[in-house]
Amino acid sequence: QVQLVESGGGLVQAGGSLRLSCAASGRTFSNYVVGWFRQAPGKEREFVAAISWRSGTIYYEDSVKGRFTISRDNAKNTVHLQMNSLRPEDTAVYYCAAHRSVSIYTSFQYYPYWGQGTQVTVSS
Repeated sequence: QVQLVESGGGLVQAGGSLRLSCAASGRTFSNYVVGWFRQAPGKEREFVAAISWRSGTIYYEDSVKGRFTISRDNAKNTVHLQMNSLRPEDTAVYYCAAHRSVSIYTSFQYYPYWGQGTQVTVSS
């Protein structure tokens, strides 16, 4: 079983940047898809981005394309989410999640492993 620990959230002004990190313990990410989801108050958890560790395939939700970049650090068994040009509507708790597969799914129901979440707040 893989344990996930997120870091890097915080408060930033609109137009600013933050980088989130998701570190794995217990297992390597080598046979997993690692994704980022977010959940704002009163809203459903939504897909943000994901990367297939084995193939390197990446997929983004439309509203973050061109602003967010997901990447992996093989040596540190860590996935990063670089978030630029942040908007107030990006405010949410961001979660790292993983599932054992080579296929990327955008529904949170396919991901059995979750981190504790990290708050991202973008002020206008």
